[in-house]
Amino acid sequence: MTAEKPTELNYNPHMPLSQALLLPRIAIENIMPTLDGGQFAAKAVVGQDVVVTAKVFADGHDKLAVRIRWRADSDETWQSEVMTDLGNNGWQGQFHVEDQGRYVFCIEAWIDQYASFLYEIEKKHIAGVPISLELQEGRNQVQQAAGRSEGPLSEELAALHHALSGLLETEQVALFLHQRSADQMAQADHRAYLSLSPEFALDVERGLAQFASWYELFPRSITDDPARHGTFNDVHSRLATIQDMGFDVLYFPPIHPIGRSYRKGPNNSLTAGPDDPGSPYAIGSEEGGHEAIHSELGTREDFRRLVSAAADHGLEIALDFAIQCSQDHPWLKQHPGWFNWRPDGTIKYAENPPKKYQDIVNVDFYASDAIPSLWVELRDIVVGWVEEGVKIFRVDNPHTKPLPFWQWLIADVRALYPEVMFLAEAFTTPAMMARLGKVGYSQSYTYFTWRNTKTELATYFTELNESPWRECYRPNFFVNTPDINPAFLHESGRAGFLIRAALATMGSGLWGMYSGFELCEAAPVPGKEEYLNSEKYEIRPRDFNAPGNIIAEIAQLNRIRRQNPALHTHLGLTVYNAWNDNILYFGKRSADGSNFILVAVSLDPHNVQEANFELPLWEMGLPDDASTQGEDLMSGHRWTWHGKYQFMRIDPAHQPFSIWRITTS
Repeated sequence: MTAEKPTELNYNPHMPLSQALLLPRIAIENIMPTLDGGQFAAKAVVGQDVVVTAKVFADGHDKLAVRIRWRADSDETWQSEVMTDLGNNGWQGQFHVEDQGRYVFCIEAWIDQYASFLYEIEKKHIAGVPISLELQEGRNQVQQAAGRSEGPLSEELAALHHALSGLLETEQVALFLHQRSADQMAQADHRAYLSLSPEFALDVERGLAQFASWYELFPRSITDDPARHGTFNDVHSRLATIQDMGFDVLYFPPIHPIGRSYRKGPNNSLTAGPDDPGSPYAIGSEEGGHEAIHSELGTREDFRRLVSAAADHGLEIALDFAIQCSQDHPWLKQHPGWFNWRPDGTIKYAENPPKKYQDIVNVDFYASDAIPSLWVELRDIVVGWVEEGVKIFRVDNPHTKPLPFWQWLIADVRALYPEVMFLAEAFTTPAMMARLGKVGYSQSYTYFTWRNTKTELATYFTELNESPWRECYRPNFFVNTPDINPAFLHESGRAGFLIRAALATMGSGLWGMYSGFELCEAAPVPGKEEYLNSEKYEIRPRDFNAPGNIIAEIAQLNRIRRQNPALHTHLGLTVYNAWNDNILYFGKRSADGSNFILVAVSLDPHNVQEANFELPLWEMGLPDDASTQGEDLMSGHRWTWHGKYQFMRIDPAHQPFSIWRITTS
């Protein structure tokens, strides 16, 4: 029977009968994971079991058969899997994705006449109601199924019909209900009133898009002398330590030539000395633009060696893709039509009031001369770095560039290189941050940096686990950045840094830190969430073995993350009861239930905090008086918990958080 295609209609009281007869009899609604009715692809990673849910129902009491159908975009053959009836019209199923790239899926449903027949005769037989006519109807179904089948299946169904015809009523019921009979009839089902949902897209990326630890450093600061510019070759000395701390991604701010016009001096001053390095975000000089390398960092061959050496240490290099230009960028002379010029012949520099960036100007994506040449040039720049071995890009302020540009560029690049990932550095409205995820960004910076209280954190963590965020947005919890020195860290000392590290590493599968966090650097510009003597404007050598560092703790947090699948995503997080407003207590459990992690973080870096709390025994199917095993994943200490209600004490002078693995044996 031809599938009934759903028809998109506005309400029309004068709908013709011919049109009404084409509408599907079976309703398929509320399909997840989907975004904006299928306008955008939901997100998944390689190796994931994609759980699909929907509401599926029809008139009457007939039983339905519901299946997921899916295929990779490059495949022609569909695969399918049975969905399970959850009750109240809810259905759930799943399928496994093995490869990077675009997938499509849909749901099909039909009236399962044989299952409906079985449901009816079983109820009536148990109730003692006469069923001779129903049994005849069932035999007719089997005979009809044999007639429309071919080969062995037809012969098996004919044999089943023959056997049924010679049995007593009770024996017929038993044979009808036998699993083999049901399987044979399912194979021959003619799928009455077959209905298909629209097709929905799924963007499948590699695992690093969902689970990774990022470390940011300025290559020019890897030096022992602020008067000597660090190089790519100097960065080799840091690779082993960064690997030992458990990081996967080593991210560099822009590595391109830096303009001299309006170059910024220390602490963002408007006057730079002859030896001041300037901000790497003022991209471009006579040496070149976004395709070039700053000569003081080294050569292109030096960069290639660093990419290779990083890979040998289990690290991927991520580059900053910052589209802004210095006023010395070659584009201003080669492509003046890509910019907006003022009536007096000057060009407007970038601003984010009250901040001013006199050393930076922006391109105009919709200038008449910029379409399509600017768009293509930017795409080619990304592809050029991909061909140098860079597969991850952190994009500076993508929310200030057109969404259609990102939707095109990301799709175009990933069509050739599906392993490429983009991180959005966007601190803006929720709708824009979500939309960036929808148009293709693999992950994004977040509001986490400014969520400090128990209520703020619990609300935010929970929101990220809900639709539409869970389908379109992977949060990367950076604890600090060169631009953001969080107020919480200014006076909180070592304990404050451990608090934020624990929240970030346990709260999301993605987290990041900017170099210096492990040394508890916190000196601010007075009254601002900015670093004093910012590395954006000067070379900052560091003693990475300085006393008071938290390197060992960061390494252990990353080790815990790797060893526990429940921590490989921000999803699955649940906030539990701990009766103290200064303690955030939450848990994560792997999809199969085998890995259950509980996290308690004191949000007070100065004082001891205590709380009664609940073990979530109900999630493990255990009674309130059950015994469970606990293990402290920071220290390795083990114990037995008895019952649901427990007590904790957290001393920030020792360790301001606890991470426990709970098991039943």
